Amino acid sequence: MSETETAPTEQEETAPEPILSVTDLRKEFSGITAVDSVTFDIEPSGMTGLIGPNGAGKSTTFNCITNLVSPDGGTVVFDGEDVTGMPTYRIARKGLIRTFQIARELREMTVLENMMLTANEQNESPFHAVSPGLRDNVRRQEERLLETAWELLEFFDIDHLAYSYAGTLSGGQRKLLELARALMADPEMLMLDEPFAGVNPTLEERLLDRLHALTQEGYTFLVVEHDIKLIMSNCERVLVMHQGELLADGPPEFVREDERVIEAYLGGEVSG
Repeated sequence: MSETETAPTEQEETAPEPILSVTDLRKEFSGITAVDSVTFDIEPSGMTGLIGPNGAGKSTTFNCITNLVSPDGGTVVFDGEDVTGMPTYRIARKGLIRTFQIARELREMTVLENMMLTANEQNESPFHAVSPGLRDNVRRQEERLLETAWELLEFFDIDHLAYSYAGTLSGGQRKLLELARALMADPEMLMLDEPFAGVNPTLEERLLDRLHALTQEGYTFLVVEHDIKLIMSNCERVLVMHQGELLADGPPEFVREDERVIEAYLGGEVSG
């Protein structure tokens, strides 16, 4: 080993490969740059917060990662595979699932039916109707999925609403249903867009408890949220966007003291 080389630290040797890598992501709308060369990695497990003022580019970044909006440049690598520009449903099937600020449940169906529709294992075919063996496989699969659906509804304390129409749920209950539906798809990583918006403090605390429990089980979360104190108190890492750019990236205590963040986004004061 030469004098200029250094041995890798224990942290470098054991650092996990990122589950999500975003590199030089760019998006323009009518000549206005909404996302400007954004680059970050997300390691598996844990909860990362993404904050920034309205118009900072947070939701557009989410949309470009999942290809709801096609990026104009850059790459997105998920679980070691380049998924840039891949159809949204294929990205979801690979285990990268997102929720939306406004819940998108099927209002005319029951809560349980909503859950079953989002399961990632459904594989029906016309041959199932004529083959007893295939019919048995489908029946066993449906039984497993139904068991999973009930477990998730119980986990989020909405199992008592299983046979209620989704359109009758409160805003907070719809948030819980959307997250339960996302988990029904068996994701590797969840991107949550304003999961606490419109949620009362009691329900917010319950939802946070569920998210922390899920991180202990190995789930990975990237959370867009306007409540700075909530993000600072619950995320191990915080990304800050401003005018389409990534302004800061680090643990809450680091971001809280970053003068650029204080000046450009937080109006001179960071609490949390």
